Amino acid sequence: MARVTVEDCIDKVDNRFELVLLASHRARQISQGASITIDRDNDKNPVVALREIADETLSPDDLKEDLIHSLQKHVEVDEPEPDPASLIAAGGVAVASDRDEEDDAPETVTFDQMSEEELLAGIEGLVPPEKSDDY
Repeated sequence: MARVTVEDCIDKVDNRFELVLLASHRARQISQGASITIDRDNDKNPVVALREIADETLSPDDLKEDLIHSLQKHVEVDEPEPDPASLIAAGGVAVASDRDEEDDAPETVTFDQMSEEELLAGIEGLVPPEKSDDY
């Protein structure tokens, strides 16, 4: 039964190695409790996986994407970039063509202001005491 199933699958997946990868991945899914899309007919999981691929109840492309996703250690999520019009409406970023060259200066950042006397008092506190002969 399995040999006939492999011959049927070659029409769906051109590369035999890729077929083995996809069918084994699907067989593992079935053994982990995934629902099957065809009648089992007392077949084992690898044969059921091959029959699902041959009957096209599962797309080989979907299986391939699922296999790749299962092997990835770090999944990078593609987040859509924000629309420039919505940023402008929100006041987040100005469009460069609307600004003059003089507006490219960074915004001034203000800190707590300290008087000269407070600065000198702080510096005097940081200076280590002079050594004496008592040591």
